[in-house]
Amino acid sequence: MTDAVADQSTDPLAGTNPDMNEAAVFEAVVDKIPDNLLLTMDGVDYTYRQIDELANRMGHLLKAHGAEPLSHVALYMKNSAEHMAAIVASMKIRVAGINVNYRYTPAELVYLFNDSQSVAVMVDAEFAETMAAAVPQLTSTRTVLAVGGAPQVLADACAAAGLTMVDVDAELPEQSAERGFEPARGDDHWIVYTGGTTGFPKGVQWKMSDYYYACLSGGNPYGDKRHSPQEVADNVSPEGGFRIVISAPLMHGAGLFTLLTFVNMGGHLVLFRDFDAEVIVDATAEYKAQMLMFVGDGMAVPITDALLEARKSKDFSSMFMVASGGGIWSKTSRDRLHEEFPNVIIRDNFGASETGNDGELNLNEDGEMILAPSPRLGLIDESNKPIAPGSDVIGYIVRRGHVPLGYWNDPEKTAKTFPVVDGQRVAVLGDMGQIREDGSIVFLGRGSGCINTGGEKVFPEEVEQALKAHPAVHDALVAGAPDPRFGQKVAAVVSFREGKSAEPEELSAFLRESLANYKVPKVIVDVPEIRRSPAGKADYKWAKEQISTK
Repeated sequence: MTDAVADQSTDPLAGTNPDMNEAAVFEAVVDKIPDNLLLTMDGVDYTYRQIDELANRMGHLLKAHGAEPLSHVALYMKNSAEHMAAIVASMKIRVAGINVNYRYTPAELVYLFNDSQSVAVMVDAEFAETMAAAVPQLTSTRTVLAVGGAPQVLADACAAAGLTMVDVDAELPEQSAERGFEPARGDDHWIVYTGGTTGFPKGVQWKMSDYYYACLSGGNPYGDKRHSPQEVADNVSPEGGFRIVISAPLMHGAGLFTLLTFVNMGGHLVLFRDFDAEVIVDATAEYKAQMLMFVGDGMAVPITDALLEARKSKDFSSMFMVASGGGIWSKTSRDRLHEEFPNVIIRDNFGASETGNDGELNLNEDGEMILAPSPRLGLIDESNKPIAPGSDVIGYIVRRGHVPLGYWNDPEKTAKTFPVVDGQRVAVLGDMGQIREDGSIVFLGRGSGCINTGGEKVFPEEVEQALKAHPAVHDALVAGAPDPRFGQKVAAVVSFREGKSAEPEELSAFLRESLANYKVPKVIVDVPEIRRSPAGKADYKWAKEQISTK
């Protein structure tokens, strides 16, 4: 890139190790602290050694049923020790795990399994009926591995389609708990499917070495990167690392990134099968967690409500950081938490499935979301030309350094999202912003969601933040709706706090205090609840459907 992208042009790839693989890192940490607690899953504890042995059994089981290096295995599961072990096992046997949104319909599952060319699917028994409905249309899958039972409906569907069904609970104990796998490599692959909230989900294909540095912060999110598995292990304290409560599902990039990042620091991770804000907050106090992680306002709002209630009777003095990633965390929600917990660090991580962890979003006095200067970040125009710092031009935020190979099975979208700019491949996701003189970037919002109303551009994120500042509003999404005069008009779906409400006229008047009139929604739809993914990510397709009925 040119100096227009970053004056402080340190090469983000300098000194990195192309042979890094998280499987080897995980094993090195296990060998350092085998008997330390790694995971508490809904109150059940597992040590590093126990998860490693469970992953080894999973790896041998997958290999016994046809999983080969560089093949793909879909993980259609909620959070569990088995889910975590299956992720680690896939990495150990050089297989790419495919994350699956467990709320998908059979048609969506068919698309995902066939698009990813998954040779096997590991599925929780509670999803047997949905999985069974998808089985007849699968083109690449040969094996279905059921966890938590072997439902007859799934067995019958597999038999009719000529697929093998494996009862994991029955066969897993027969597998070896020893490692015995060929060494994992830096050029092995890992695939992260996007949420698909604005279209079909896409599989982001990473080399494992790039995944380690970009998504897992190079083994150390708070300082110099670690460049060998042994170096990671050497920096793990015998007493272990942070105790961190993770609210997100492992099928979501932010949840898995957080899990593995803190495993690499010897942490004790507390997870839950289902999202329940009160349970999560109670566990934060019970385990004296030092960090609490969630995804955006969809989780932040109910968790903050629960924290404020629980602090009347529980001790949260061990908690020094609350962090969000993978979704917008509004200023109103952050301010509310900070007011009640002024000594707790509040961190809003900026990143994506296509780029990993790109830094922290800070709010300035004007409520603007600011990314600090970084050699990984810059701004380009629609012609893929760098925009000079200090310009008022709105452009697309680009990431450089460790970027994915591209989208699995989609060369056209790969070429568009990962172009070569000034001789280097970059990632251009559609996030828009402005670059200041010092190289810091003002994040404005997603270009794909930008509303063009009579030539004026409106970013939904700005309007959503303003709506959530109203004391009656619990959650909100903003999207464009067709308009015969202006092409598009700004519209919103809003859910209110229990026992509270506000008329559209009142909300409009409130918004005009902080927004130009063209940004104020012309349609406001009251809904009982805003639909989000299990990870709390916004479902804009659903929002537009609600708006279109008005």
